[in-house]
Order: sequence, then C-alpha cells, then structure tokens
Amino acid sequence: MANPSAVCNGHLHHHHHQKQNNLLKSGIYKKNGITKGAKKNGVSNGTLYKKTFIEHFEQAPMYVAVLTFLGFGVGTIFGYLRDFMRACGLEKRHIAAEREEQKDFVPLYQDFENFYTRNLYMRIRDNWNRPICSVPGPQFDLMERVTDDYNWTFRFTGRTIKNVINMGSYNYLGFAETDVNALKTVTRELQKYGTGVCSTRQEMGTLDKHVELEQLVAKFLGVEDAMVFGMGFATNSMNIPALVGKGCLILSDELNHTSLVLGARLSGATIRIFKHNNMQSLEKLLREAIIYGQPRSRRAWRKIIILVEGIYSMEGSIVRLPELVSLKKKYKAYLYLDEAHSIGAVGATGRGVVEYFGMSPDDVDVLMGTFTKSFGAAGGYIAGKKDLVDFLRTHSHSAVYATSMCPAVAEQIIRAMKCLMGLDGTTQGLQRVRQLGKNTRYFRRRLHEMGFIIYGNDDSPVVPLLLYMPGKIGAFARRMLQKNIGVVVVGFPATPITESRARFCVSAAHTREMLDTVLNALDELGDFLRLKYSRYSKSSHPELYEETRLELED
Repeated sequence: MANPSAVCNGHLHHHHHQKQNNLLKSGIYKKNGITKGAKKNGVSNGTLYKKTFIEHFEQAPMYVAVLTFLGFGVGTIFGYLRDFMRACGLEKRHIAAEREEQKDFVPLYQDFENFYTRNLYMRIRDNWNRPICSVPGPQFDLMERVTDDYNWTFRFTGRTIKNVINMGSYNYLGFAETDVNALKTVTRELQKYGTGVCSTRQEMGTLDKHVELEQLVAKFLGVEDAMVFGMGFATNSMNIPALVGKGCLILSDELNHTSLVLGARLSGATIRIFKHNNMQSLEKLLREAIIYGQPRSRRAWRKIIILVEGIYSMEGSIVRLPELVSLKKKYKAYLYLDEAHSIGAVGATGRGVVEYFGMSPDDVDVLMGTFTKSFGAAGGYIAGKKDLVDFLRTHSHSAVYATSMCPAVAEQIIRAMKCLMGLDGTTQGLQRVRQLGKNTRYFRRRLHEMGFIIYGNDDSPVVPLLLYMPGKIGAFARRMLQKNIGVVVVGFPATPITESRARFCVSAAHTREMLDTVLNALDELGDFLRLKYSRYSKSSHPELYEETRLELED
C-alpha cells in the first residue's frame, strides 16, 4: 500500500517537504503527515477518509508567548510578596493554614497549585461557579453576586440577570428544555417511580425503564448490547479497572479526560502516553509494546487497550478514527472510545464519530458515552458485544456499588433518543442535528474571518478561542457578561499554563440572531483586548508535528 502521507488529491507526492508550500497555498493542509483537508471541490483525503477532515491548531506569534510567560512571571513575583506579607501579618490570611501544634509537620496545603490558587486564581474567581437559576437552554437567568474582599467570599444582591445568552453549557441538541408537552412522559414516570431507586443494579435497582433504555441505546448505536450508569464520570473511572489490570498496557492520548486518566490509574495497568491525535506516536508505542513486551520479564502483554475520546472537550478536535482502527487491527489491540461530547453532536443522524467517518460500530471494541450533553440528562453507557456487557454487569464497580439511574432521568434519555431516531413520528431530531452542524460551521467560520485563533475540527461544536495571557481571562469573561453573554473561560490546570482560553459550546437551540449577537460582541472585544492573534486567513492550518511517515494496512 502506498504511504498515506504521500497521498493527496489522487496523486503520489514523493517529495513531501518540497511540496508543502504548494499544498498550503492550494488549500490542502496536513497534520502528522496525513492529509487533513482538501480543495474546495471536496476531494476526499487519502484512502482512509471518506470526507474532508480539517482541523486548526495555529500557534501564537512569538510576542504573545513572551508576554504570556512575562505575565505569569510578574504574577508569581507578586504572589510570593503577598505570601510574605501574610506570614508577617501585614495582610489578612484567608487561606487554610496548619494548626500551631502541627507546625513541625510536613505542610498539608502548601504546593505550587495551592500557590497558584490563592494568588492568581482568586483574583479572577468571580468568573467561575456562577449560580444559574433557570434551565440551561440557549438563554439562562443568573443570580447576581458581588465581593467585598477580592473574591475570597461572595454575597448575593438579590437581583437576577435575565436572558443571558448561554455559550457554555453542553446543550448541543437543545434537549435541556422545560416545554410542558415535551416533558409529559418524564412527568408521568416521575409520578410513577418517584425520584430515587435506593439500590444498586445488582440488588433491587434494575427497573423496567433501565432495561428499555439499554435496549434502545444498543439499537441506536447498532451494537449487540449496552449498559447504562447513573454518572458519566464513573462510567469511565469505575469500568476501565474492570476491563484491564496488572500485566495489561494502556495507551492513552495525552489530552484524555480526567475520568479516563483516573480509571487507567485505578486499574493497576501500565500506562503509556502518546501525543494528541498523533498516529505516529501511537504506532511507535504499539511497536515497542509488541517487540519488547512487559518490563523486566519481557513477557507479552495480557491486553493492550487504546483510550481515546470522540471529541476532545478542551481542544475541539475529533479523533482520527479511521487511522486509529487501522492501527488497532494491525497490532491486534483493543479500542476504547469515549463519545461523551460526540454522541448526538456529530454524524448525519447524531450517532457520533463512528457514523461521522462512515465506519462500523464493530470496529470499536468498547463504545462509551454520556447522556449529560446531547441528551439533556445524566449518566452514561458502555456498549458493544453482548459478552462485554454481560461481563461488566457482574464486575463493574458502578453496577455493584453505585445507586441506579433515576427513572425520570432514564425517561428523559429515552425521549431524546427516540426523537433522534424518528421513533416519535417526527423529524425534529434530525432537524436538531442538522441545525447544530449549521450553527457550528457558521460560528467557526466567522471567528476565523475575524482573526481569532481557535482550535479544533470544523465540525466540532466545542470551540476553544485562545486568550493566552492570564490578565485577559477575567477581563474577557466579565466584559462578555456585561453584554449579557455567558461564557466559560479555562486556564491552568485544565489547560497548559500558557494556553488559557474561552470555550464556546454551540447548540442547535441557538438562533442565528443569538450567534450574531455573540459574534458582534466578540469582534468588538477582540479589538479592545487585542485577542485577534491569527496570522493566517480562514482555514489556515500550520503543522503540529514533523513526522511524515505512517504505515497502515487496509
């Protein structure tokens, strides 16, 4: 088979580096040596992809990186100065401190993250944990609060900020709603079953609603069986240890969610990290695992499992599933796919990245997803072969110890999923999926045109807008709220310390007028705060990695 890194628009290019500039000028962009985009005529990229696949990870100009480090440096110096003043009694100490009788102990609270929290995070803490007092739909109501001590404490004014445009909630398909007609079945189940189950799935906690939901999830995904859990985070953290253990190898993307990381650590398996969405890095680890086996003993690994996400919630990137499946088959590894942000949000009918790439669910060994985003509910699922699900019913910590999903929540998921599948007799679900796609592409395109650096795939409803400098995090969120727009700003430790960002979540429920209001505000604020760092025209895509070779089998 020809090297896919050389396949472009139906021709073989044997001199990649000589052709790179021409490819960039012609509108074709590469990442990790695999063709990532195509010309406007829609020519598919390579032999593995059935559609164009364009992602953006533009690096900031050098002066932005220098000023960002300088900002953190100045903040750190003043942080140590304030710590010195607190120790001398010149400034009031608000933070937790060791008791006098424990002064000779190793400090329990003092570390760098605690230093960062009290001296940097506290200055802008008013931009997080804002209390909402309405349904988190396309707009919400916010309880106003103020601080008298620089964000150490807050007090409520009693005033409500009405109709704030919601650009932060994971309400991708708009199912977080309070429409009485839409929630009729949920209300009925709530009156029938009550609010709680008060038992685990293995004891008295399996209801007919759970069985109905699991059958529907399996049908929706096109797999043999599925099991649902009451908490999305625990779906990963409590089930991965049931699947792998000592003598197994986990290959994890460096940007995987904390729930995947925690589950991997709890399993006791050996963990190795590969670069984000970088198939060369992954293949190198797979080869080494096959050749060298376990450390010391050199025995073969009992299992090798690859952990990835469908859409990465901080980057907005989509997993390169076709290449991943090729590698998985070539090296006989297992694939665990977390579709928390992608199920419902991508694919022609909302069935996630498997459908987005036109692949079979059988290509993925463990399909995981949550109901907390696209379905406007709570909990998660694991789906796949019946043998896999039957094993988890017996060995999953969530099944053995965790309380079952609330029946009313299960009904909300059933209602939303039937709408997506058209089983409610309407095409409303399909219309929501299409509207989300339109809103996503429109929002991303306009931000590119304005000159912002945004990360991720063109079809991802998660849109990170890079802010970089620590001083701009608070200023951005506060000024957007003044314009009645609610945004999520993210910094260290959720992102690299120099890549602070605002993360927008686009919804099918957003109207074009709402998006235009947000975009106009961003345009104005981008000029005011000097946030338009992009040096490229729309659809630019610098390369992230230098590797250019990847050997895959059909």
